[in-house]
Amino acid sequence: MGVRPAATKLNISPAAARRPSSFLPIATVALLCSASYFLGAWQHGGFSSPSASPSSVSVATAVACTTTTTATTRSATRPRKRTPAGQGQALDFSAHHAAAADGAVLSSSGDSAATRRYQACPARYSEYTPCEDVKRSLRYPRERLVYRERHCPTGRERLRCLVPAPAGYRNPFPWPASRDVAWFANVPHKELTVEKAVQNWIRVDGDKFRFPGGGTMFPHGADAYIDDIGKLIPLHDGSVRTALDTGCGVASWGAYLLSRDILAMSFAPRDSHEAQVQFALERGVPAMIGVLASNRLTYPARAFDMAHCSRCLIPWHLYGSVSHIARSPYTLMISSSEYTLIGHYRTCQCADGLYLIEVDRVLRPGGYWILSGPPINWKKYWKGWERTKEDLNAEQQAIEAVARSLCWKKIKEAGDIAVWQKPANHASCKASRKSPPFCSHKNPDAAWYDKMEACVTPLPEVSDASEVAGGALKKWPQRLTAVPPRISRGSIKGVTSKAFVQDTELWRKRVQHYKGVINQFEQKGRYRNVLDMNAGLGGFAAALASDPLWVMNMVPTVGNSSTLGVVYERGLIGSYQDWCEGMSTYPRTYDLIHADSVFTLYKNRCEMDIILLEMDRILRPEGTVIIRDDVDMLVKVKSAADGMRWDSQIVDHEDGPLVREKILLVVKTY
Repeated sequence: MGVRPAATKLNISPAAARRPSSFLPIATVALLCSASYFLGAWQHGGFSSPSASPSSVSVATAVACTTTTTATTRSATRPRKRTPAGQGQALDFSAHHAAAADGAVLSSSGDSAATRRYQACPARYSEYTPCEDVKRSLRYPRERLVYRERHCPTGRERLRCLVPAPAGYRNPFPWPASRDVAWFANVPHKELTVEKAVQNWIRVDGDKFRFPGGGTMFPHGADAYIDDIGKLIPLHDGSVRTALDTGCGVASWGAYLLSRDILAMSFAPRDSHEAQVQFALERGVPAMIGVLASNRLTYPARAFDMAHCSRCLIPWHLYGSVSHIARSPYTLMISSSEYTLIGHYRTCQCADGLYLIEVDRVLRPGGYWILSGPPINWKKYWKGWERTKEDLNAEQQAIEAVARSLCWKKIKEAGDIAVWQKPANHASCKASRKSPPFCSHKNPDAAWYDKMEACVTPLPEVSDASEVAGGALKKWPQRLTAVPPRISRGSIKGVTSKAFVQDTELWRKRVQHYKGVINQFEQKGRYRNVLDMNAGLGGFAAALASDPLWVMNMVPTVGNSSTLGVVYERGLIGSYQDWCEGMSTYPRTYDLIHADSVFTLYKNRCEMDIILLEMDRILRPEGTVIIRDDVDMLVKVKSAADGMRWDSQIVDHEDGPLVREKILLVVKTY
């Protein structure tokens, strides 16, 4: 039950791995190869010159002239034939392109002489998160949870081994069963089952975890809680598609939004609430490790239709800037994963509210902010929260003051839930407020180690007070394929409306090709958590939107990172990422990883094996990798992958064997 059938080989459609055999083609190929060999030898002055550098070998001589029945030599005119999953011919894992001296590392100084064999890391690293390592984090300041932010290893601190699965690991349950159950051995932590027992988050049931769907502020379940929110704002007409859950716990809110076609980005820090994000990912729910501390959240401006905090205990009304850490009039004490505030609160006309200012940056014009838990409905809960009425009332008044300073409108406070709405533009806001000031020069989308500032991110200018700043979006699902406003208004350099439409069609064709050569796509529930390492305009994820999976769209910081805003305008989710560093997620997060031109993009930026080892860390056992790149680069990648217990094969581009770009298909062995 819930165990995926063993599949240590990636099944490729037989039509993609066969070619017709006859004597005449074989003889012709042999004759041409021989002629090419003698001609090349004559041009280079004979057969015995030992001085030729391996790096100078051209693609014509690096690619073997063979008659092997491989996908790379398949006739371009032979039609592919789909076969049921499990009945296709297994991958031929012999190398189809051979490089004389390509090793496991590609750096600016050159290639190593032999394939490096990577060993497994010690078992204690089974949950290793390089940029949120618990021991390393203790070197950094504890004020405002700075030590919980990303702090990545460099040089000799990097692990150069394969992160192992824990003892007894089993393939996760397929979706939708995974929403409610997970294997205990995969995330062997009972802390939350004890600490959150009365809140109905999670419980142990033999060799499994059960997720009843409860939460601190929704004891009757996430479904009923979301229904209560739906009575206050429209959740069923497609106007709300992307959501942000701050301090998400095991992401039950995001899990139950999926049935309403709402895609939530859930985040929480790695802390003493051990593995809360890992539980979310094991359930098949989008989530990342993250924290509101000193850096901006790694999302562009105007990304989310809705943001949410359910007893996340984030001090929304505090801090005016990073420099306020030392002189804040409040005391911040860290308790477990939560912000616990002690001392007395003062009522102010204009609270600082740095974290709420950051939520304002990532909220779309007209977007909603939902708050439940302290201090909302404090008159009912103040005794249980062990706070005085005066403290809770002062905290709520301070939050209300920050919201007003952002020109937010309070929609309603009903029971345990309060909802505010961001204005559609800043036309009237600029004239009616003075503090905090509007940011003047900072790029609103810059969010990779960029510090939060106590200034409001201005919305794009409008011609009249009724216009939506930056352009109105279509409702879901029309917004998935409609030209995003950032493109139609010329905000993305080099991308026109026509180019967007062409990109959408291109990725539809490419995904169709993937499904034609990878039979695992036909296995129900085979792929749930999917990562696109170089998402561009989000075309890969859009082409998979009708499948029962979700895609995390990562936009590299070294490329045109402005496209992440387009991804969100399409109703998809993602984050910025530098692939020379680790990703803010747990090991064994993804069933499928897609990497389009990633290795060419990072050529001479960092060593190839840094990226490959990170891919291996976040890929589940028996998971699949699809790598698109120039054939010369793929030869080097395959050489490195062969030392990582990956079974791989290079297959042709969807347009045939004459295209230099090829596809490397990989399955991670267990």
